[in-house]
Amino acid sequence: MVGRRDRTEATAIVVAATAAYAANCALGTAVAARLVDTSRFRWVHHLLYVVTCATTAVALVCAWRSRTGRRAAIALAPAAVPLAVIPYAGTRGRRHPLIALAAAPFYLASVASSLLPLDRK
Repeated sequence: MVGRRDRTEATAIVVAATAAYAANCALGTAVAARLVDTSRFRWVHHLLYVVTCATTAVALVCAWRSRTGRRAAIALAPAAVPLAVIPYAGTRGRRHPLIALAAAPFYLASVASSLLPLDRK
């Protein structure tokens, strides 16, 4: 049963990292579309970015340590590159959202691989 518990914990943290990333993208999109005004509360988007980076790092470590979550860790690892580059991309223009969206396929792949059954017949 230890394998099942490891898998559940790894899946939960991978889903949490993906949820933090999705929330950050949703807020950024809402601000860019002028649906939300965060001019007085810019720190909210920055806080979500820090939470996204932290949960992604924890997800990578937990999934890698879990025997059953290594596929999810391998799928999520490339998302660290856009997360590391985004602070240097500037906030004006197309670069910032494009770099931010570059991580999306890796988050989706990690969630999918953490939810897939392990035994293949």
